[in-house]
Amino acid sequence: MIKFTKMHGIGNDYLYIDARRKKITNHEKLAVSMSDRHFGVGSDGIILIMNSNNADFRMRIFNADGSEAEMCGNGIRCFAKYVFDHGITKKKKITVETLAGVKYINIYTKHNKVANVTVDLGEPILLRDRIPMEGDPGMVIDEPLQIDGVKFNITAVSMGNPHAIIYVEDVDSFPVEKYGPMIENSPLFPKRINVEFVEIINEHEVKQRTWERGAGETMACGTGASAVTVAGVLNKRAGRKTTVHLRGGDLEIEWNESDNHVYLTGPAVEVFEGSWQH
Repeated sequence: MIKFTKMHGIGNDYLYIDARRKKITNHEKLAVSMSDRHFGVGSDGIILIMNSNNADFRMRIFNADGSEAEMCGNGIRCFAKYVFDHGITKKKKITVETLAGVKYINIYTKHNKVANVTVDLGEPILLRDRIPMEGDPGMVIDEPLQIDGVKFNITAVSMGNPHAIIYVEDVDSFPVEKYGPMIENSPLFPKRINVEFVEIINEHEVKQRTWERGAGETMACGTGASAVTVAGVLNKRAGRKTTVHLRGGDLEIEWNESDNHVYLTGPAVEVFEGSWQH
């Protein structure tokens, strides 16, 4: 039996499992079965809380299709809420080891419970070969991409995980479920890619929908919102401080000019606890 806690960051939901003392095996199969929204608990994936040798904690993320993700902005905020609200740490500044490196987190509480979390996501990765994406060396800014006879212009940014940002006129009516998987699985992206479809509202506000690699369209994507903010600056379409409106709620993103780091701030919510028979 595996005990879990369902949590979400503006609708991007994960099942959290404390694996510090209990050995969890078959991560991929477990993620697929638990995440199923009809036959399982229902989530965008599972997240394991683990011990770390070089940070306060270690986080492993397995998407709903069983693939392992490097990083998740909404997931790590809920991770911080889990370890604080469940009494595993009393610190309001913690470090979490991920496949995208160690992340630095500030916790803000209300009535002794975590209400908001700011994550230092570090410097964005802009070089094509590090995203990774096939093609000539350099950055990918407003570059044409042909998919199914349609031309898109993409800007590629990695926040430890890869993102392709595409600007559209009306994001609410855009067929994300049609073009998202085509772009995700394009041979241009050897590790697949997350796709953000973005409508500019003004220089400080954008509206975003995300097709997440391994999960499909999700209610929100924190690293995606961060990549969108970086892309907005690179394309001279938005400022360094942006409110990103997602289907599940809003995130505040800043690409700080002084240290070149991207800071993500948003809420984290615990939904319920349960046990999984496996």
